[in-house]
Parts: sequence; structure tokens; C-alpha cells
Amino acid sequence: MPQGILPYKYEEESTASGMTSLAGLPVYLDLASILNLGASISQHLHIKIQGWTDEQIVMTLILLNLAGGDFVDDLRLLEADEGFCKILQRIELKGLKRKGRREIERRWRKEKHRSVPSPSAVFRYLAAFHEDYPRIEGSAIIPPLTESLSALERINADLVAAVHKRNPIDHATLDMDATLIQTSKKDALFSYKGYKAYQPLNTYFAELGLVLHTEFRDGNVPAGYEQLRVFLHALSLLPPGVKTVRLRSDTAGYQHELLSYCDRGKDGKLHERFGRIEFAIGAHVTKEFRKAVGEADEWHPIRDKKGHIAGEWAEVCFVPNAECTTKKGQPYRYLAIRELMKQPHLPMEGLPFQTITFDETQYKLFGIVTNMNWEGEELIHWYHKRCGKSEEAHASMKEDLAGGRLPSGDFGENAAWWSIMALAHNLNTAMKNLVLRDSWVAKRMKAIRFHLINLPGRIVDHARGLSIRLTGDHPSLDIPIKARMRIMELGRASPG
Repeated sequence: MPQGILPYKYEEESTASGMTSLAGLPVYLDLASILNLGASISQHLHIKIQGWTDEQIVMTLILLNLAGGDFVDDLRLLEADEGFCKILQRIELKGLKRKGRREIERRWRKEKHRSVPSPSAVFRYLAAFHEDYPRIEGSAIIPPLTESLSALERINADLVAAVHKRNPIDHATLDMDATLIQTSKKDALFSYKGYKAYQPLNTYFAELGLVLHTEFRDGNVPAGYEQLRVFLHALSLLPPGVKTVRLRSDTAGYQHELLSYCDRGKDGKLHERFGRIEFAIGAHVTKEFRKAVGEADEWHPIRDKKGHIAGEWAEVCFVPNAECTTKKGQPYRYLAIRELMKQPHLPMEGLPFQTITFDETQYKLFGIVTNMNWEGEELIHWYHKRCGKSEEAHASMKEDLAGGRLPSGDFGENAAWWSIMALAHNLNTAMKNLVLRDSWVAKRMKAIRFHLINLPGRIVDHARGLSIRLTGDHPSLDIPIKARMRIMELGRASPG
């Protein structure tokens, strides 16, 4: 190929080099192994695709997410990475006798050996998750969960439980939040934002940073639709060691049946296990609420991390109806939050929040309903942690991973793609929290790919051993080595 503008040129490598651009990605396979992710996939999923097991296909899609692939066709790039494919082949043969190895070789017949499934095989696999369901014009419908999609839920619950065993805590803060995935798929429905989308409702285990449960939904389904049902299902998926639960949600969770369940409990088994569930949920700023806020006469400062006043809060004497009471018959606590508007707005201007005027000064106005007796500022700071973390998780799932690029027009295929992406998200979170730790916990995928996953290396097969050789003076050389040592320690200390 001729030289370009600058003094270099590209040439095709004519010999098998064994190079890989993903020298750090196999560390995730080590972690998945000690967390028994592959065994869980094999236990719960039973979809037959010629030549491939459920574990191979699902793990390949998890690796595709971690490597930065957005589309099913990006599997061709994984297959083209000769060095990484050598590692996958060696892992596949681990522990097999000669007969088993020969059966794998015969699997390919006249085709060349593949290390990852082809895009066509993956599309056939994803299609097995879809079942047609009736849609009614103008109605929000959540289709019944297929057995295969239910299996992905159980796999994720196993993964959360495996992580929890290595970081056991007896309390869980559950953050419920929905996110929109904009799409141009023909059969997708319009969301409240005015564009076609899907809108999964996610439940996060805040202390572990994991997606405990996700329910994939059409774009026209309101975020709070059947939220109590989803919450109860998420509670049933919590690891056995969790004894107490707190709930945080935006105004989509402002539903009297949800508040009542948390405070009083009606489900015998779950209520017996968790008892009274404390909550802080965004309250609708209605005309009546605004009137009650206008009568508040004692406002307290809300300070940011630097000690600057970022807003004010006040207790509000507000009882919307007789149902909004605790199990002792007392009204829930309502807090009003006002934040000074830096620039006044005209009445006809639409804003994504409510406003209120005190002494000719305009403020943004928000409300919180809670059954907790914490001091107001402490409660508000704790509640606001939900916003940053859930938005960060949504950004990671849709931008850093492949959740924002749905592969099909069929609902079930997209639901499976989203659920497998959630498995990749949780595996990466486990890598940060259990293995890399310290400053790595707060890092986004961009940094992890740059420092760990996308390391260049050469694969050397010698004396029945496989080695990944990295440049000796590379600043990230010790990261995968230390990560593997830490994973081995986790494996030796594996509970149960």
C-alpha cells in the first residue's frame, strides 16, 4: 500500500503472528469462572443452536460488550483477533480428555474452526427469546416473561449472590429508575418524549453497584406502571444474607400502594423477611402541595460538599388523602426543597421542574415523601445519591456497553440483548469492586479499556502452556498480573 501524507504505511501481515489487542480481556474470564457465571448459564438456559452451547454464546456477548462492540456484526472483529481466539480455544479445551477434544474438532466439519459464534448464529439464538404478544392501540402492555428471559433473570440473580458472598452486607438500598433507549425500529412505540424508544425499568443494589433486576418495556409504558409488582419481584431476588431494605425512587414511585406496602407490608414471606421498608420517594408538586409549601415558615440550609448553600428544605404539613398514613395512622413526612433560580423565567416557558415564588424571588421546587425520621438535610443528601448513581449506570449501559444499540425489531430479542448487557455491567462492576478496587471503583469503561482490556500482547503456545506476552516497560503491565493474583485469592477464599 502506498505511503500516505505522513511517513508511514499499512501492510498486511503475511504470517500468523498470534497478536492480540485484547490482552486484558481474559482476566474477566478468570473472574467469571470463580463467580460460577458459566455454570449458572448452563444450568438455566437450554437453547439449542448447532455447534454452540448457551454458555459459549452468552459469554461471547458479554465479552463483546466489555471489548466495546455495539452490534452483533462486531463479532467478526473478535473472530479476527487471532491471539484472543487462541486463548478462547485453550479455555474451551480445558479439562477435556482426548475424546472430548476430538468431538469439538468434528463440530466444524468442513468449516474452518471458529472461536466465537458467527453473527448469523447469534441472531438465531436471540430469536429464541422472542414470542409474539398482542398490542392494543393506546394501551401500555408488558408482555409475559418467556421462560428464556426468565432464565436470564435467574442467571443475573446468581451473579449478584456470588458477588454478595464475597462482600457480604445485611442491608440493601434499592434504587428504582427507568431509562429511555431511543430507536428507529419500525415496531417500536413512541415514548412520552415524543420519539420511538424502549423503556426498561431497572432496580439497582446501590451498596454493590449491581443491577439487581431489569424489566425491558415498550417505550409507551409509563415508568411507574406496576412498580409495586416489579419491586416485590426484585425483593425476591436479593441474596439470602440481606435482612433490611431501603427504597429510593423518583416521582414514578409516588404510588400509595407502593408506599403502603413498604411501611405496612402485605406479602407474608417478604414482609416477614425484611420487615418495615424505609423509603424516600419523589413527591408530585401538585397545587395542594404548593399551597402547603407556601405556608412553611421554617427553612433550613442544604450545603454541598464544599459547605456552600445549595438550597433549602422545610417540613411540609401535607396530607393528600387518608391513605397517605403510616401503619400507626400518622401522615408520612413530606419535605419541600427549594433551589434559587439563577435566571428568572417567563410564565409561558416550559421547564422540566416546578417553580415557586417567595418575596418576588423564584425557586425550583421539589418534594420528597418518606417514612424515615432522619434529619432533613441528611435525608436529602442520601436521596440525591440515587440520581447520580442511576444516571451514571444508565450512561454506562447505553454508551459504554451495547445497551443503546438494539439488534432487532422483535421485542424478545432486544430484551435478551439488554439482559445480557446487564450481565456484562455486573461482571465489570465486580471486577472494579472485588479485584481492581481503590481508585478503579469510580472509573468508567473508557479508562478500564485503555488501561486493562485493550492491551497489546502476543500469544505464545509453548511446552503445552499458553502465555500472553506484554511489552516489558508498558505502564499497565502489572495490572492484569495483580488482577489475576487477586482473583486467585478470591477463588481460594470462596465461601460455600
